[in-house]
Amino acid sequence: MTTIQKTVVVTGASRGIGRAVALTFAREGYRVWALARAADALAVLVKEGGDSIRPLVVDVADEAALVAATKTILAEGAPGVLVNNAGITVSAPLTKTSTADLARVMAINVTAPFLLCRELMPAMAQAGGGRVINIGSMAAVRGMKYTSAYCASKHALLGLTRALAVEYAKKQVTVNAVNPGWVETDMFSNATAAISHTTGRTGEQAREALASMNAMGRIVQPEEVAALCLFLASDAAGAITGAAHAIDGGELG
Repeated sequence: MTTIQKTVVVTGASRGIGRAVALTFAREGYRVWALARAADALAVLVKEGGDSIRPLVVDVADEAALVAATKTILAEGAPGVLVNNAGITVSAPLTKTSTADLARVMAINVTAPFLLCRELMPAMAQAGGGRVINIGSMAAVRGMKYTSAYCASKHALLGLTRALAVEYAKKQVTVNAVNPGWVETDMFSNATAAISHTTGRTGEQAREALASMNAMGRIVQPEEVAALCLFLASDAAGAITGAAHAIDGGELG
């Protein structure tokens, strides 16, 4: 059984799922490279997570800056875990989704994880093994109207996950996708606000409408997604790779 290095790289670490992942791993004794654009939010994260949080201010859509960040990380050794969490969405009908919208969504949701994997996975393999966890979405396995760019990106991320899982299987680096349903994040808040604006429902009614999409009738918490990531990073998950793990309250049934 491979015991991986207790260093994790987390993108989009300043809020939502990424923040929960960073703090969860920090509490378990990991050194956490926390990547995000917002310096102020990262400073708050450091205050809460302590000295184990290593903040890196970087826009993951900027290829040169992202590659430079990986060099900073590798200068202190290969990480054991990579959590590609940073992501954005565009909610619009196809005819109102521009090519610029598509390019931005793909840059953050697909190209950034690709670059981080390309730059970090060889070092992880050379160090004896590791774990890559790509935060996808239920939109990676189903179609959802008004989210053509987002669905395309999350389907692509799942394809990347499966391809790299096969490529690195014998190098002791596992690659898995975690596909949340609606999670208590800014993206969820924006969705409820959009529903309220469009339909005239109250915020609570909009929230209930989204919660009713899954069998449990509730919204997933960021910490629950973080706990699944922590398991996938553990020795116990050493034989799990190339899989898409739903955490959606039973949305797919």
